[in-house]
Amino acid sequence: MSENPTEQFQSLGNRPPEEATFFWGGGPIEVAPRTFFQCAFSSCTGFETDDGLVLVDTGLARLAPNLAARLRKRTQAPVHTAIYTHGHVDHAYGLDAFVLPGQAAPRVIAHRAVPDRFARYVQTAGHNAAVNARQFGGTVNLANSAAYESFRVAPTPPTQLYDDRLELEVGGVRFELFHARGETDDHTWVWCPERGVLCTGDLFIWVMPNAGNPQKAQRYPWDWARALRAMAALGATSLCPGHGGPVVGDPEKIRQMLLSSAEFLDALVARTLAVLEDGSPPHVDVVRRVEIPPHDAAWLRPLYDEAEFIIRNVIRYYGGWWSGRPSELKPSPRQAVAREFAAIAGGARALAERAERIAAAGELRTACHLADSALEADPHDAGVREIVAALYEQRAAGESSLMARNLFRAAAAYAREGRPFA
Repeated sequence: MSENPTEQFQSLGNRPPEEATFFWGGGPIEVAPRTFFQCAFSSCTGFETDDGLVLVDTGLARLAPNLAARLRKRTQAPVHTAIYTHGHVDHAYGLDAFVLPGQAAPRVIAHRAVPDRFARYVQTAGHNAAVNARQFGGTVNLANSAAYESFRVAPTPPTQLYDDRLELEVGGVRFELFHARGETDDHTWVWCPERGVLCTGDLFIWVMPNAGNPQKAQRYPWDWARALRAMAALGATSLCPGHGGPVVGDPEKIRQMLLSSAEFLDALVARTLAVLEDGSPPHVDVVRRVEIPPHDAAWLRPLYDEAEFIIRNVIRYYGGWWSGRPSELKPSPRQAVAREFAAIAGGARALAERAERIAAAGELRTACHLADSALEADPHDAGVREIVAALYEQRAAGESSLMARNLFRAAAAYAREGRPFA
């Protein structure tokens, strides 16, 4: 299966911005005078000034030439300054594609934590390649992995770092940079007051905030909400998100989008902490007891991340890694436990077939627990592999968020290869 997220969403095409979704791709769109937004999976906003371009984000390395070609339809100005909103590979790895031959090396600005992120990616390239493959529904072969090669080489490093806030002027245009923990601990959002343009990075992405990604490092929905409120107070006339299309000329809609997202995150955090305070129950019970706030707005749809995962990220921050189940404090190897379950059931195949029957009765979540144990007990049994794969394909079909859907698809793919998911 593909490790390239864009290949899964080619059918979305070049939709107009009012149909913007997380995977919208289009532009250039002039969101303000001499200010151009374009998106190819992730976005780039180019501010043309009398001294050259200021770029907010530079895209994924293999898609950056597409972004740069779109921008160059509107301006041939050299790149004066590039700002990384954070250190993810789809936002900070494409600068080379924008730099004109023979021009002076651009200034590169980022939060102080970004270089540490780049170093971690180089150190854990194999792990991150596998994580990304699973996130988009596949398995990984490191010997033939474009994602692995992407993580192994750090991008153009920042030449200027900042801590909390930074103001700069390029060609008579002022930019204000603000640090905010959100999807990452190294995030920056950018405000250009003269042009009324707000660049949010991944603090706004047209779907439910990606604050709970099951495979990724700690995220910070409480700080995220604070940043959204600060952005809402600016009165921006154009919003340029990290993914999806821009909003232009509608400051009230921009304000509503940002505030409603903040309110959703604040409510989810508060409700999770209230359950934790009630005797610190096991994590799975916390998740079940939290009442998820209404989230009917188009920009809060659980199409990428989802509320259940955000709740778990809040629990991880305040409650540690232990699930609260005694046997999982210092657990036995999973295969050993699986073999015991299989022995009780009459073998791995019998356990897998029991999972099928439970799923048919409507207990798909429970069935997947048994399916995991069956595969771990005997990954060489082709019948077990096919039953487990089919169950996880069924599970994937019922999910709305990309995270859940594709992780279950990856589980099916791993099962067919005869190896447990992780």
